[in-house]
Amino acid sequence: MVRQLLNDNTVLSSVIKGNAYGHGIREMVGLLQAEGVDHFSVFNAEEAYDVHPFLRSEDCLMIMGDVESDALAWAIEHDVHFFVFDLKRLNEAMRLAEHIGKAANLHLEVETGMNRTGFPPDDFKEAVELIKANKSLASFSGLCTHFAGAESISNYHRVQSQIRKYRRAVDYCSKVDATPSFKHTCCSAGVLRYPRMTMDLVRVGILQYGHWPSTETLVEYMTKNKCEENPLKRVLSWKSRLMSTKDVKTGQFVGYGSSYLAMSDIRIGIVPIGYAYGYSRILSNQGHVLIHGKRAPVIGTINMNALTVDITDVPEAKKGDEVILIGRSGSEAITVSSFGELSRQLNYELLTRLPSNIPRHVVN
Repeated sequence: MVRQLLNDNTVLSSVIKGNAYGHGIREMVGLLQAEGVDHFSVFNAEEAYDVHPFLRSEDCLMIMGDVESDALAWAIEHDVHFFVFDLKRLNEAMRLAEHIGKAANLHLEVETGMNRTGFPPDDFKEAVELIKANKSLASFSGLCTHFAGAESISNYHRVQSQIRKYRRAVDYCSKVDATPSFKHTCCSAGVLRYPRMTMDLVRVGILQYGHWPSTETLVEYMTKNKCEENPLKRVLSWKSRLMSTKDVKTGQFVGYGSSYLAMSDIRIGIVPIGYAYGYSRILSNQGHVLIHGKRAPVIGTINMNALTVDITDVPEAKKGDEVILIGRSGSEAITVSSFGELSRQLNYELLTRLPSNIPRHVVN
């Protein structure tokens, strides 16, 4: 679906920061390469180090945030692209490029109203002039910015102001004969809400994992395209197993403290997942899991390494059985959205909080 939103000549850069939004950065690189993706974006040098060994010769890697000191030299040596948003980094990159004997692939980020990173107007002009004067050291690989909340109509006027400021930066570059290889502004929400700004390259994250930037973007897309079903398919399921089962008598408490009192004889199961693995403590006494296609409520206080579920209504449940925390079993499903709403987390937050040491398995 994502490619259908783009022009034929627009490069899709797959954003795999945050451990590929919790999906596993190494696993996702392989899956995306198999689908023809050859451009990847990460946030920092540590993520770039992790990805680089798995890239093919035709693949391009871009760092959108933190890359300093030795990492800057490494990026230049390995033809890794990176954002530049202050003069200090620009001058350091050119100094290192001269020492290495290879031009740095620079993407100038212009401040348009996000007020996070980006060159203010005067510094931007100086940066462009520096690149023009040092073409053997600095390749003007991109001119970019980031929209501040494109997923919500409430930010419409702010984003429109950003678009105008970005276009002024484009016009200035054209005026002084400094043409970037790629012009790019759009994340997933930008692709959906501001298609005219997709230009040469887009940085797509949450959409490629089967999730919408917001409910608003989902409703808008389905209404505009007269969809009866959500066109996106979730990539991730989260599963565990029953570690043990036991019977609890009426009047007994379950777990730490006294947050759950058995009002009748029940059977419980212990699942070796707790808040250390990203299953929020807020879900104590309100979350659900799926076992044999049936919902089993989380009871008692979720602790660091385990949670307890009531399996009274799943009499066939036994030690070792599969437990689905996010995903589908039979006609029942626990979505990331519903899970996130119960734990008061955004999709992005919930997914990226899944620890990297949880094993990831690619299932065809």
